[in-house]
Amino acid sequence: MKPTFIASILIFSFIVTCSTSAQQSTEHISGRVTDTNGEPLSGATISIKGEETGAVTGVDGTYTLQLPGIGSYIITASYIGYQTEQKRITTEKGKKVNFSLSEDQFDLGTVVVTGTRTPKLLKDAPIITRVITSDDIKKVNANNVADLLKTELPGIEFSFSMDQQTAINMQGFGGNSVLFLVDGERLAGETLNNVDYERLNLDNVERIEIVKGAASTLYGSSAIGGVINIITRESDDPWNLNLNSRFSEHNDQRYGGTAGFNAGKFNSLTNVQYNNVDTYAVDNPGDFSTVFGSRVWNFKERLIYRPLETLKLTGRASYYFRERNKPGDTQDRYRGFSGGMKANYTFNIMSNLEVGYTFDQYDKSDYQSLYKNDVRDYSNVQHNVHALYNYTFNGKHTLTVGVDYLRDYLMSYQFTDNADHTMHTADAFGQFDWNPTERLNVIAGLRFDYFSDSNVRHLSPHLGMMYKIGNCSLRGSYSQGFRSPTLKEMYMVFNMANMMMIYGNPDLKSETSHNFSVSAEYTKSRYNFSITGYYNLVHNRINTVYSEDPKGQIYTNTDKMDIAGIDANVSAKYPCGLGYRLSYTYIHEFMRDGQKKFTDTRPHTATVRIDWGKTLNKTDFNYSLNGRLLSKVKTNIYNDSFNNPSAGSQAVEYPGYMIWDFTFSLGIIKGINMNLAVNNLFDYVPDYYYFNSPTTTGTNLTLGLSLDIDRLFKK
Repeated sequence: MKPTFIASILIFSFIVTCSTSAQQSTEHISGRVTDTNGEPLSGATISIKGEETGAVTGVDGTYTLQLPGIGSYIITASYIGYQTEQKRITTEKGKKVNFSLSEDQFDLGTVVVTGTRTPKLLKDAPIITRVITSDDIKKVNANNVADLLKTELPGIEFSFSMDQQTAINMQGFGGNSVLFLVDGERLAGETLNNVDYERLNLDNVERIEIVKGAASTLYGSSAIGGVINIITRESDDPWNLNLNSRFSEHNDQRYGGTAGFNAGKFNSLTNVQYNNVDTYAVDNPGDFSTVFGSRVWNFKERLIYRPLETLKLTGRASYYFRERNKPGDTQDRYRGFSGGMKANYTFNIMSNLEVGYTFDQYDKSDYQSLYKNDVRDYSNVQHNVHALYNYTFNGKHTLTVGVDYLRDYLMSYQFTDNADHTMHTADAFGQFDWNPTERLNVIAGLRFDYFSDSNVRHLSPHLGMMYKIGNCSLRGSYSQGFRSPTLKEMYMVFNMANMMMIYGNPDLKSETSHNFSVSAEYTKSRYNFSITGYYNLVHNRINTVYSEDPKGQIYTNTDKMDIAGIDANVSAKYPCGLGYRLSYTYIHEFMRDGQKKFTDTRPHTATVRIDWGKTLNKTDFNYSLNGRLLSKVKTNIYNDSFNNPSAGSQAVEYPGYMIWDFTFSLGIIKGINMNLAVNNLFDYVPDYYYFNSPTTTGTNLTLGLSLDIDRLFKK
């Protein structure tokens, strides 16, 4: 039996046997929680900072809170959608403490975890974090994560790479430098350096947290360019059942269903989704003339069991299948199998422990339809064991320590004689979150990583700070990014479409970066403005370069490069239901010593969203206009298919463009919602299709229907 598995069993056994007790006191306070109009807030949470004691308001907004004893306390009132309020009180017989909470227009009261791996209010997070909520997802009418991110965030592009696999570019970093997580867990497998984005459906998503810039101190390798964490929701009602469908051109169909229940100590959420889109042709000449269709199945289950108030056990399992069309009688097939268990134990208000085990397998095969043969090309299997412990000092300073072990197995036809390789990875990290005053927050961390096959040992430091001045929050940080060479980059031997050979390099060095960022955020009433400047200095970037011996492309550490940029966002929400958000990103890649630019990162990108929502006669209306604007980009391409520098190169210019989508959603009666979207409102079609151009053929309509079956039976 594996030592890591035994260790996990022992830790789980320890947690299950733990118990806590609370002291009783006769001291108490009472009061009422309302909004700024004096309306009661039912279900608001009242808590004592640094203590386990808490209470919930009733229908009339009143509460009674038991105190630990005689003394001075900080009392906190919180309610979803409203700004949290704190008051300092001293025990006094019959004391009344009332709260009047202001509406949180910009979700700054949202609790985020990705930037620090500890729960923090968005407004108090020292690491710049962008949150996309479930309401945002509905307004965008996105079919998958790629559609959502490119609509919501400037500086992110999804494009075609070789063989029409989807590739990401986020502020100058590719897919192998951007870490995607689901509930904090990694995904196995890749398609040309990117995760399979079709595995990431949106039906059961509560929010998505995005941290741009190096996050290797907390997440290790592959987080050199940023982290995107998809957080799924829990079922709040005794039972719920949602059925949904979506139809668009090219026989684009989506059918999904989500069922959940919350019964006593158990909470379950099950999701099933099927997607289909046919192969279609594009008319204008370019790098491709056909866009291949596919069929996708997603099954996901998560079960939560709370045997104690202090203990939460989570089990999850999923299956994924995608079949992609190709020319001829062969189709690509992709399969994913994942599962895991996680335990969260709260010792007291000051400390908690999380331990978990995850398994993820991702396979790719060629299906020969004529002979009905399914030939496996590669298989990636990951086993991960982790532990994370948090301890809070004096109710405000938090120490976080963690360890991880990862066994990464890869078998591939890309290796000589269809060989297989295994990488063992171990790490330990620590972080201290220091809050000396209510205005100042300093966070410092250090991580050690070890990779067996590449024999890499690396330390990754991080230092961040936030200071509040009135309605303004100032942030600054330094982070070292780190990425170890993968098994594929070290050992592959791959014939790419009979065009060239790609060779691995076992002597690769680790890719590192120094990331500096400063930002300012201003929030007042219904307005929010933020601006961020960042600078990345990247060393030993891993890339493919031309080689004469062996002839083809070989993975090599290339010269250092600099990437700098600016992010700016302005948003507003008005009482009438009108809101808008404008986001802009500028990216500059520094070329040294006469270097030519061979990347297609666009220097200017912007996103616009204007929405208006209202409820009239118990009918919900929402209108949303979403725009995406991208500048032209000048770059260079090699003159031959081998990317041989001696054959010369030529300058090319990819044109800028903008695409607008209009979405209208209607809540007909309770539980029944319709969605109508006009995609590519102004009928933009590329003059020619290239790998990072949109694949649209013009304006098209999308119709969606969602049924919340449980709401139909509620009074």
